[in-house]
Amino acid sequence: MHTTAQTFKKVFTASIVSATLLCSGFVAAHQDAHHQSQLEKAIAGDHRSDKNKARDEYRHPKETLEFFGFTPMMTVVEITPGGGWYTEILAPAVKGKGKLYGAHYPDTGEDNYYSNSRKQLVKKLASNEVFSEVELTNFVPRQASELAPAGTADMVLTFRNLHNWRDEGVVQVFKDAYKALKKGGVLGVVEHRLPEGVDPKEAVGYVSQSKTIEQAKAAGFTLAASSEVNANAKDKAVYPKGVWTLPPVLRLGDEDKAKYMAIGESDRMTLKFVK
Repeated sequence: MHTTAQTFKKVFTASIVSATLLCSGFVAAHQDAHHQSQLEKAIAGDHRSDKNKARDEYRHPKETLEFFGFTPMMTVVEITPGGGWYTEILAPAVKGKGKLYGAHYPDTGEDNYYSNSRKQLVKKLASNEVFSEVELTNFVPRQASELAPAGTADMVLTFRNLHNWRDEGVVQVFKDAYKALKKGGVLGVVEHRLPEGVDPKEAVGYVSQSKTIEQAKAAGFTLAASSEVNANAKDKAVYPKGVWTLPPVLRLGDEDKAKYMAIGESDRMTLKFVK
């Protein structure tokens, strides 16, 4: 028979366990809310132009980064930040807590696209204190590149770049990403999506989702999930000037502008891979 003391001990122990679980749940919920507020604060920041914020409607930065599992304490690599649209969000979101590497084209001292793009990015990063902790590394398409010190990154991200690198470049950059990531790290890919059955030659700038998955798996990754957060059913992918016919580029200028604005930005695959 159980004594009163034994019964009390069991009840007391159960209460402690319940309180511990409740406390753990509260802490986790608090951390999730804090992470979310950090990201939301970065997205709403005054350092972002109205023009860039207007594109949130199509690029869904909050939903996209949350899908990838982003948190402010992560070491993150953004491959070819370009004009810094996503850098404006990532840099303040991780500042003081995590680390952001911008793996961008090197400045070779020549007057070419790579060097000029690097100079413009350096100028942008110097323009506001929110970028003060961003570290740039060198990335050269179709060449082995150290995106970040090997095995240090929690997340590697590429937004609308694969079409520029072609198959050889995609294969190489996925290898580079795999090397940079920790075990269990995430490779996040957003890219203009080629509709199944459409000839790539007729849909310039669009990339096959199934081929992208195959290329990532060949580099050692596992497809963890895919999302339709950046999907656009209105985009049929066959246009006079390829994907650049659509906004924000609008390569045809005022010609049929209303038509292409009504379609909006491209249909995009959003893929989460894990090392």
